[in-house]
Amino acid sequence: MHDSPIPVPLRSLPADALLGDLLAVSMTGLIFYTPVYDPAGSGAIVDFRFEYLNPAAQRMMGMPEVPAVTHNEQWPHSKAHGTFDFHVAAYVTGEPREYNINYQADGYDNYYRLAARRSGDGLWVSFTDTADQPRSPVEMALREAQAAEKAARADAETQRQRLYQVLMNLPAQVATYHGAEHVYTLLNQRYQDYFPRHTLLGRSVREALPEAAHQGFFTRLDQVYASGEPAYGVELPVRLDFAGSGQAQLIYINAFYLPLRDAAGNVDGVLDFSYDVTEQVVARQQLQLLNQELETRVQARTQEAERARADAEEQRNRLERLFSQAPALINIFSGPDHVLTMVHPATEQLLPGRPLLGLPRRQALPELPEALHEPLDRVYRTGEALHEHERLTRLDRFGTGELQDLYLDLAYQPLFDAAGQIEGVMSFAVDVTERVQARLQNEALQAEVAAATQRQVQEREALLHILAYTPAAVALLRGPEHRFEYVNTAYQQLFPERRLTGRPVAEALPETEAAGFLAKLDHVFRSGDTFFGTELPMHLQPADGPARVVHYTFTYQAYREQDEIAGVSIFAFDVTEQVRARRQGEAERQQLQQLFMEAPAPIVILDGPELVFQLVNPAYQRVFPGRALLGKPVLEALPEIAEALIHQQLRRVYDTGDTLVAREMPLQLARHDDGPLEELYFTFTYQARRNADGVVDGVLVFAHEVTDQVQARRVVEEGGQQARALAEELAASNQQLVRTNADLDNFIYTASHDLKAPISNIEGLLNLLQEELPASVVAEQHVAASLARMLDAVERFKRTIDHLTDVSKLQKEHDSAATSVDLAAVVEDVRQDLLPLIHSTGAKLVVDVSAQPPVQFSQKNLRSVVYNLLSNALKYHSPDRPPHVDVRAHVRAGYTVLEVHDNGLGIEPVYWPRLFTMFQRFHTHVEGSGIGLYMVKRMVDNAGGRIEVHSQPGAGTTFFVHLPKATGPAA
Repeated sequence: MHDSPIPVPLRSLPADALLGDLLAVSMTGLIFYTPVYDPAGSGAIVDFRFEYLNPAAQRMMGMPEVPAVTHNEQWPHSKAHGTFDFHVAAYVTGEPREYNINYQADGYDNYYRLAARRSGDGLWVSFTDTADQPRSPVEMALREAQAAEKAARADAETQRQRLYQVLMNLPAQVATYHGAEHVYTLLNQRYQDYFPRHTLLGRSVREALPEAAHQGFFTRLDQVYASGEPAYGVELPVRLDFAGSGQAQLIYINAFYLPLRDAAGNVDGVLDFSYDVTEQVVARQQLQLLNQELETRVQARTQEAERARADAEEQRNRLERLFSQAPALINIFSGPDHVLTMVHPATEQLLPGRPLLGLPRRQALPELPEALHEPLDRVYRTGEALHEHERLTRLDRFGTGELQDLYLDLAYQPLFDAAGQIEGVMSFAVDVTERVQARLQNEALQAEVAAATQRQVQEREALLHILAYTPAAVALLRGPEHRFEYVNTAYQQLFPERRLTGRPVAEALPETEAAGFLAKLDHVFRSGDTFFGTELPMHLQPADGPARVVHYTFTYQAYREQDEIAGVSIFAFDVTEQVRARRQGEAERQQLQQLFMEAPAPIVILDGPELVFQLVNPAYQRVFPGRALLGKPVLEALPEIAEALIHQQLRRVYDTGDTLVAREMPLQLARHDDGPLEELYFTFTYQARRNADGVVDGVLVFAHEVTDQVQARRVVEEGGQQARALAEELAASNQQLVRTNADLDNFIYTASHDLKAPISNIEGLLNLLQEELPASVVAEQHVAASLARMLDAVERFKRTIDHLTDVSKLQKEHDSAATSVDLAAVVEDVRQDLLPLIHSTGAKLVVDVSAQPPVQFSQKNLRSVVYNLLSNALKYHSPDRPPHVDVRAHVRAGYTVLEVHDNGLGIEPVYWPRLFTMFQRFHTHVEGSGIGLYMVKRMVDNAGGRIEVHSQPGAGTTFFVHLPKATGPAA
């Protein structure tokens, strides 16, 4: 036998030394498996055990001769990729099988060819790995291009999601309508909250909100859609049924209706951007009546101011980052010397550590030859835009004196001032170095392929074999008629229903002539010049389907035989999805940019450590109508804030990256250059802007001027003395109310006691009547039903009297003695009483309160609290699932918190404010009086605790009872 050991299962094979030698020197990986069967006895193969790997397999897989893992442990995704089923089929059928796969999971990313055959109780598998052979430059370039495209798509999607989240979380009502019928296509959360019981998406606004028809809103939407001109409304009164209750509510809004346009510039919808100014309008109206109604309006105005501040706080907390960075190098040069006034972060990353901002271009980039500065001079001189494709630029990127080659697609755009005079040039550059280098490598590869073909036919066949399985679409055309001599699998999949090999391009793909591709092939064949096409469109007409447009990036290159052009090679990539994704992303970014610039709230972006006004929306500019802000550092544009707290706060946000909210900040500012200083009040949100590396490179400012509100509050505060006098009157009224409540409790107790005798007499008379009436009369349908209803009404009246008595007793027991009570003992006592109800409903009750300290409570009242909560959780269970009730407790902030969770019917949020009031019932299919939760809350409040509820309709309810902790041992 050979020196290398043969595994135990191989000993049953012929003991031929040749076998060991062949396994050792084979350049193909060989694996010997034995099956692993289902332990349940079904006879199914659930896995394969490694018994032997030959040296080639050990090298390619990086595993020992006998691995300790199984097939599925090594390749968990093999079932999803079909390789496991291939092994099972080869073993079960005993027939030789072959399988080709590009496996991209479990740490593998290569193309494999497998052959399997059963041998006795084992399975031999032979495989090849393209990674075991040197990859061609084409494949390497392709993989790099695919990785770059994938990263670009992921970045574009991330940007789109961020901008979408900002829109959805804006502190204003935002909706978009589509078409002439104004169908809802988008709602942010603030808009949807106004109509919690309405279904809006997919419905026209006339159908969803018919009550708005007579208020002029539909007319405004029709005008904006028809004219393409925006419409604005300030403090518009609106009466709408927000809760779906049939009752209209009056509010005031500032509304902006903006036309939305498609890619062709046609109006296809309307944007509704509005925010609620009801509180401001009401505040102003109340201020006008303050002199006549000051005594009665002071308290109401104070409450409104508190709500306004709470709303402002909520809006500020919901603002998110608005923008991300463009994937191109965008820089702005001012004046004839091309002074850099705006430098893109990507440019700073390209030239790390080099000062750029504020320097003339020739001084900032001295290594550039004069020929590369001349295009900017020409654009500045003529005012005409200039484009350059794949311009070779050599830069000293790291200040070492070594120039590095970059290829850039450049666009120079003149910038004009308000008078129409050229004031600068904007450069837009895209780094296409990888693309150019890939093309150059591709050209070199084509030359190598032609030389190899000329030298040896076998090498050509080997290359074709490699190309057959490369992800790029490859075809070889021969002769002036461009007859398909060879197409690989990827190319054939582009036209799956057509036969290509042996047919001329004009016959196999007739649409190429109209698209101009056939003429390009003719030119390449005649001239030998290589043609590069990037994202070119082609119209395809399948035999059994509609026409479609696809986009390709491809190369046409002539190949030679004996120094004569023999044909054209094609390397193509289908980039249709990338083109569609990019176009969609660009459209969405433009639309969101439009929303930002047309937003009614003042917003600016301060760029770089100098905090330069990089972007100022019109709402912010209207605060300073006579001042130039854009492109200036904040201290240059607003020098009066140099010593103010606002500048220190801006610097702190930029230096730390922490968000800051400043409320009602007083500032001495001039609205016009050289104008007088005014005392203005603003509420600001400062949020750090970060670049792709997470480094702070600017500050986002969201401002809201509140000068009018502050001045109005000051007027209100001047009436403080009168308000205090009113408070004393309210205190006296409260004392009178306490006495009235005591009298009311006595009345309830007396009335409930005095009503018991008459209702008992009525019940006796009804029973006597039922006994005295003839049986035939009692059996009549109408008589029996009437008697039953009267007896049921008497029974309900008796229960109501009992409940009133309980309420009266509860009022009188406000100061009932509290003792140290063991919560776990009380819960267990209630559980025993509810066992029949638990069994009848099939409920699961989980209790975990034993580890908690005693509570200070009346033992009788605590038992009533627990009993009401547990019985309600069981009674109001969902008919769709068995009841599940969790009872837990924990200690928090001096209280023992008892939690009762159920998975029952839940309670609509609109009912929560009335949940703990008397005689309130929200589910009528279960017997009850609506007084239990009222008594629970009164008992908990009387003991110095509190009760809270969280509920979701259709999911369940949770009660949180905060019970005072006892100071001594439990009774």
